[in-house]
Amino acid sequence: MYKEKNKKPIISITMGDPAGIGPEVIIKALHTPVIYEVSHPLVIGSLSVLENVRKSLKIRDEVFFNSIKELRDSDFNFSKINVLDIEDLQLDNIKQGEISKEGGGASVRYVEKAIEFAIQKDVDAVVTAPISKEAINLAGYKYQGHTEIFAEKTGIKDFAMMLVTDDIKVIHVTLHVSMVDACKLIKKERILRTIYLGYNSMQDLGIKNPRIGVAGLNPHAGESGIFGDEELKEIIPAVNVAREKGINVAGPVSPDVIFNRAMRGEYDLVVAMYHDQGHIAIKTTSFDEGVNVTVGLPIVRTSVGHGTAFDIVGKDKANPKSLINAIKLASKMAVN
Repeated sequence: MYKEKNKKPIISITMGDPAGIGPEVIIKALHTPVIYEVSHPLVIGSLSVLENVRKSLKIRDEVFFNSIKELRDSDFNFSKINVLDIEDLQLDNIKQGEISKEGGGASVRYVEKAIEFAIQKDVDAVVTAPISKEAINLAGYKYQGHTEIFAEKTGIKDFAMMLVTDDIKVIHVTLHVSMVDACKLIKKERILRTIYLGYNSMQDLGIKNPRIGVAGLNPHAGESGIFGDEELKEIIPAVNVAREKGINVAGPVSPDVIFNRAMRGEYDLVVAMYHDQGHIAIKTTSFDEGVNVTVGLPIVRTSVGHGTAFDIVGKDKANPKSLINAIKLASKMAVN
């Protein structure tokens, strides 16, 4: 295998929905020299789609692809973008900027192949471009998103989403559920499990004694039970147990101030209670730069922090910064 002869980690990059901005941000990101300083990237996707998207970009004359079939050193060419072409899609069935079952099915198969390689240790990490939940459901896959695919294929039940930027890092107790269900899921054991996952992941990032702030669920963190008792019954007991285990953790902290305090350097990681509580903070401060990390997996997986952005497909407007950061972070975690 190529990686056995090379010190830089091989990072597999799944193409995402072929009709979304995944192909565009991949081409732009892999046109950036810094990527090759920290990794050897390998795109898993459809070469015909990438070639078609390349034609619409200003950098089209500077980009070349190398199609490979096996992960052998003789097959890699790092003067070009290396592509494992696993899906010969008919472009007539894939309309840029449009949701389709063909695109949804292909995007799942890219991920499945990348996970297979990572489990076999043929690659050192997986980075994912965005998929469409609607498209994968049209294709017959009943996943809520990437995270659930990785959890199922690796057989992991304890996992969480962590969002990472230079300024702030957030891990979530609950994710893609309704607000009603999210409140029901705020339980001591789930919160404690998330704190542990966050603690271990921060160590993977090189922070040996991370300072963790736990957000409250209710306004003013419940105000001693006046605005809700989840803090008293579930969050405080979880924080106390984690503290007894030697983790540097504080909370519950009022949700309207915790992110400001984290950005001022008081916390290395914030534990958010639900999806939007954490995502709004990240996307307000670092919309184009945030990275999504699935923690608790036996393999390294990072992702862009944005969606398929069907509305700007084909306009050469997609920003590759989030993907660049995701590849760099995956490389760092793989080395650690």
